[in-house]
Amino acid sequence: MDTVDTVPVTIDALRASYREALGHSNALTDRISTDQFSAHYAERPAWAIGPFERDDRLTFRPEGQWEDPTGVGWTSDSIFNPTVIEAGGELHLFYRASPRKESTASRIGHAVHRDGTWHDDPANPVVRPMTANEALGCEDPKIYEADGRYVLFYNAIWRTDGGEVACDIMSAVSDDLTTWHRLGLAVPYTVSQRWAKGAVVPRDANGSAVRIGGDYLMFLSEGCGGRPMAGRSDDLLSWRFEEQPYLDLSPLPGTLYEVACAAVEGDRMVLDFFYADADGDFAAAQALYALDDPFTQLALNRGGSLAWGGLQKLDGRWSFAQGWDAAPGERELFFYREAVR
Repeated sequence: MDTVDTVPVTIDALRASYREALGHSNALTDRISTDQFSAHYAERPAWAIGPFERDDRLTFRPEGQWEDPTGVGWTSDSIFNPTVIEAGGELHLFYRASPRKESTASRIGHAVHRDGTWHDDPANPVVRPMTANEALGCEDPKIYEADGRYVLFYNAIWRTDGGEVACDIMSAVSDDLTTWHRLGLAVPYTVSQRWAKGAVVPRDANGSAVRIGGDYLMFLSEGCGGRPMAGRSDDLLSWRFEEQPYLDLSPLPGTLYEVACAAVEGDRMVLDFFYADADGDFAAAQALYALDDPFTQLALNRGGSLAWGGLQKLDGRWSFAQGWDAAPGERELFFYREAVR
């Protein structure tokens, strides 16, 4: 039954989650850097997006700690995996804030860039654990615009009765990027089997979701019992899913972890994804598709943005933000723009 997302989270569960996150450390993710994936591509075919270089003019640094509405004493010392979208002449940033880099017990914050300055939303955290399946945190926002409305997808982390960590894809909708109405579980357990990541919807350079064949598409990758799944929707809110192969890594070679984003320009689509290479090391790559045949891979190239919240064109150049390279204990998000060819 898909009812766990309607059961309220308990304070004891949030307190335990926070204590666990404070002790988090992982040698691999502690040293992960945007530049290792994005700064240099051995080859740069015309269709590939990137490589990228840092642009310090938009660096975001929140001031102070948010008030903790749960009362468990929650704080963050790392911000990362954001999504960016422009609206009304302003740049909106939604980001994951965690007690430790890549730890659980995350919350989602919002900031707006106007008049040359970042303003952190006084309502932060705009998404925090409210239901039992969010007890281990709310992570990795992805925002898409469609018909003047905005849809937010995020990961909800929880632990099953058997003690296994589970990951749900949740959704919320807003008319103004400020007030959000939660919709609950976006991917049913019959599809996710209690672990799904992705919610990657092809979007254009402005952050708008793109219809393909009359529908919006969603690529799921990590989880789903090892099955490559794709969703279709008429409104970004209600989805129907089916098994659909769409990525062949044998030319690299490698093993897929997770698709990060799908960027559409003209009649082509580029999937940007995270994988383990032939040596088992973390790597990024991109795959090319024709927009009228979005599941038939045309080419692969090693190197990618790993822009979990999607690529966005700023001042005419593909861009994204990430906080992996902040100094220990520093909360910073750096912006990266595609290097000029």
